Amino acid sequence: MEFTFTNIIITLVGVAAGFIISKLLEKTSITKGLENANNEAARILKSAESEGENLKKDKIFQAKERFLELKSEHEKHILNKEKDLSEVQKRIKDKESQISNELSINKKNNQSLIDKNNALDKKLELFEKKSDQVDKMHKEQVEKLEKLSGLSAIDAKNELVESLKEEAKSKALELSQSIVEEAKLSATQEAKKIIINTIQRVGTEEAIDNCVSVFNIESDDVKGRIIGREGRNIRAIEAATGVEIIVDDTPEAIILSCFDSVRREVARLSLHKLVTDGRIHPARIEEVVKKTSKEIENEIIEVGKRTVIDLGIHGLNPALIKAVGRMKYRSSYGQNLLQHSREVAKLCGIMSSELGLNPKIAKRAGLLHDIGKVPEEETETPHALLGMQWAEKYGEKPDVCNAIGAHHDEIEMNNLISPIVQVCDAISGARPGARRQVLDSYIQRLKELEEIAYGFKGVNKAFAIQAGRELRVMVESEKISDDHAAKLSFEISQKIQTDMTYPGQVKVTVIRETRAVNIAT
Repeated sequence: MEFTFTNIIITLVGVAAGFIISKLLEKTSITKGLENANNEAARILKSAESEGENLKKDKIFQAKERFLELKSEHEKHILNKEKDLSEVQKRIKDKESQISNELSINKKNNQSLIDKNNALDKKLELFEKKSDQVDKMHKEQVEKLEKLSGLSAIDAKNELVESLKEEAKSKALELSQSIVEEAKLSATQEAKKIIINTIQRVGTEEAIDNCVSVFNIESDDVKGRIIGREGRNIRAIEAATGVEIIVDDTPEAIILSCFDSVRREVARLSLHKLVTDGRIHPARIEEVVKKTSKEIENEIIEVGKRTVIDLGIHGLNPALIKAVGRMKYRSSYGQNLLQHSREVAKLCGIMSSELGLNPKIAKRAGLLHDIGKVPEEETETPHALLGMQWAEKYGEKPDVCNAIGAHHDEIEMNNLISPIVQVCDAISGARPGARRQVLDSYIQRLKELEEIAYGFKGVNKAFAIQAGRELRVMVESEKISDDHAAKLSFEISQKIQTDMTYPGQVKVTVIRETRAVNIAT
């Protein structure tokens, strides 16, 4: 029993000692952890301080660099200001020296003027004295003559006047006749001189116009893309523009042939856009041609505006400005209509100034005299009368309207501007090389070819190509069948044969195209 109790006490003592030892070990571990944590915190703080110092140094360095840049820019600005200031001061000094020189010259001139005035005053005094002496001597002479002749001065004067009247009348008649004859001769010479001087002061180049344009390309590979698979692209371009496209062995060039210069320009610009863009297919071709046609319309308006500004003509109606722009794409006997009208306007302005008339009205009438040649729709009215009607419609002055209508003697002239416009029109057209009758008749024949085709029902488009040797007709597939297309081709050829005179043969090609269009929604 005693042994058991002792064992229990020993056990309890061991347990207590173990507990105390474990607590001591735990405290030691905690103390070491705290020391490690403190060391780690100290290390982090030291690292943070080191990074802060480095960051501070970087910021200070960047601030110094920025300060140096701003300082350099400021110094450059100051130097430029100083340079400008020195130049201004130099100019001021030059002006001051110039003004001082002018002042000294003015002083010398003033002194010279004063001296001349003094000399003139002395001469006037001497002249007055001489005049008094002459009057006195004249009176003495008159008194002596009266005593010798027995007549008073008034009676002698009357007899002298009567004797001189008859002599003066005869001499006056002779002089007036010689003056009239000389005036007729000099008037003719002066009129010729005015016309020659007017022509010499307006020197323009000879007009050259044709029916062919050359479209330059970078390489011959582009020709294949323009032609397309089985020629579908070139056919689409010709159908959309009405221009014949000639692709031959000419290096890096494609020829566009058409008598209508507007069509040729549309085709040329459309080809340029298609080649630049790289996408060449029928749908894209139609889209580009429509867009280019609108651009040409805008270009026509801009050309009209630039023309009236160049000539100093103001207040022209927008419809007339557009008509002036359309002249750029119209020729008359091979002469570009816009250049012809500009030349006539300048000639009219110069000639009217020489004759003492209003040059502004004359230039206005000269520019507008041929606007009747550019109607949007064909008409049987002579172009002079049509132009006069347009001018009256859009508020032009009566003198201008009469000059337009009378420049080909369709109506009677009622002012001096009208014959000037007529003469200047003849001068411009009569220059060597200005006009070519052959080209104009050729273009008229091609227009008549197209008009014959448009006279048949179902015709959508008609284009005369290959110098008038072929008439290409596009018909509406809904109205014209295949059988009817063959019949239409024959009827058009018979109409051409009976109504027109033409060299060689004319091939009539009727094209009927069927399209299937659906919309996916």
